[in-house]
Amino acid sequence: MLAYHHNRQISSEEQQLYDHLLYWVEVESPRQLIERFKMLLIEGKGYSDPTIWSALKKILDSKQIEHEFRFVLNRCARILINHWLMQSGSHEPVCQLVELLTKPPARLSQTQVSRKLRRLLQGFKQTEEYANLQRLVENLNRAMRVENEGDKPLGTLIRRYPALYQYCVLDENSTPEHQKKVQAIQAKRQQKFEIDLSRYFISRLRQARNSRIITPGSDGRIVQLAKNPTLLSQPALDFALKQFAGRVNGSYTHRDLARQFLTYNDRTRYYGDFKEELYEYLTAAIDVDYGKHQFNRQLYDQLQRILPESDSQQLNEFLLLRTCSKLLNFLVVESPQHPQHYVFLDLANNLGATRTIALLLKIVLLCYKVRPHLNKRFSILFNHYRADTRDEVFWLVESLENLNVACSIHFGKVKFPGLR
Repeated sequence: MLAYHHNRQISSEEQQLYDHLLYWVEVESPRQLIERFKMLLIEGKGYSDPTIWSALKKILDSKQIEHEFRFVLNRCARILINHWLMQSGSHEPVCQLVELLTKPPARLSQTQVSRKLRRLLQGFKQTEEYANLQRLVENLNRAMRVENEGDKPLGTLIRRYPALYQYCVLDENSTPEHQKKVQAIQAKRQQKFEIDLSRYFISRLRQARNSRIITPGSDGRIVQLAKNPTLLSQPALDFALKQFAGRVNGSYTHRDLARQFLTYNDRTRYYGDFKEELYEYLTAAIDVDYGKHQFNRQLYDQLQRILPESDSQQLNEFLLLRTCSKLLNFLVVESPQHPQHYVFLDLANNLGATRTIALLLKIVLLCYKVRPHLNKRFSILFNHYRADTRDEVFWLVESLENLNVACSIHFGKVKFPGLR
């Protein structure tokens, strides 16, 4: 029986192999897993589980194995690597595993399986999958050599950004089972961050309330501030919380303003008129001096270029989704093939990370369906800069931390006091 995944046929034997490793990665230590991987996929000299050993032999006997082995071996390695990196951030076992692929044991038992594995392993070294594993090890080794956190590669922070897992951890050959595992880790990490952020937020509110009512010399209790769950400084986090959970226009929050805009534009007759109103809605969040230089004009021109043939049509869900998607491409980055992000860099450097993310939030609050598109924009930037040090791209780190805060408050499962 064959399953299809990302245009590849995955046999039942291949699926057995992946499921087997997905089970043991939860049970065994990295040392035990590396030994298991070595015995099964490097040495090929017999295996304690006869069912898996039989499945491997069938995989190696398939007609497509010369082409398909690169995908099978890479997926097996990635199951272990992704688990170690996301669960504990362990670098050493990842390097040891890739070393096995680079320098397999010199003496292998001369069985048919071991000879075939030796030949296929040599071919694997010429593939893009192997090159990607080598680049990963280079980044991890670089991170292990430096003591200053700011000198570590951006890629070592992936555990902090669950919203990017789908695009930065999974690849086109990830099996459905592996996707489910990553999604479970993603949900767990996101929930923990939301709870930690809520605790900090509530303790900050209590601390502020007490500072207004406790006079010097009083016996009022001091509120202990909960741990800051972000990489932002305390003042920067407080500003972000005020921006994303507080009132930004009189008594209105960002969510209130988005609802008002959508309600008003239910009566907007034409799509062209909607774009004019959208321009006013977005530029209200832009510093006047910054906007009048060139940004406002760029934004206006961009809006006019989006589906001009539909200007005389009534606004509908498709037009709203397409408009918001195109705006995020313009404001953040278009694609991996065209990773230019001058507009975003300029926004972050002039408005700061918090106000820049607030601008993006205003768009997502108009169309929740576009949120995955925003996550993908940031995954493109993350992958583009993953080898740069954190200090070199601190503007991106600040933006990702603010994105975490904004999305947790507005789209998370934990309720924040005062947000309607």
